Amino acid sequence: MVIKLDFEPNVIALTCNWCAYAGADMAGVSRMQYSPNVKLIRLMCSGRIDPIFILEALTKGADGVLISGCHVGDCHYIQGNLYARRRFSMLKKLLETIGINPERLHLEWVSASEGGRFVEVVNNFVEKIRELGPNHIDSGAD
Repeated sequence: MVIKLDFEPNVIALTCNWCAYAGADMAGVSRMQYSPNVKLIRLMCSGRIDPIFILEALTKGADGVLISGCHVGDCHYIQGNLYARRRFSMLKKLLETIGINPERLHLEWVSASEGGRFVEVVNNFVEKIRELGPNHIDSGAD
């Protein structure tokens, strides 16, 4: 496997307000550093993720998309993360069908108190995307 050293991935992280985003905040407060290649987008719940968000991100310049929310059983909205998990499974199959490597999409549960875990998840995903190389999908949009 060849890693392109000059390639800096563009990764979007869709994070649940109550857990994953709070975990990112905990990492920041604790002065833990994670890859600057990640752009956090805070959603009220991972269950609010629309598959169009992921497809738009991947066709408009993102090299990877990370979805992160509350651990199963700890969702602020009771079942939101279960909806997210179901959509994630469907999206992985859809990406493969349309010719996008499904490894460009990742799902992890991170609680508000897991700042260190958030850092680990983000850094590992960025490295995986770096290994995959640039996403060459072009929507044709200017």
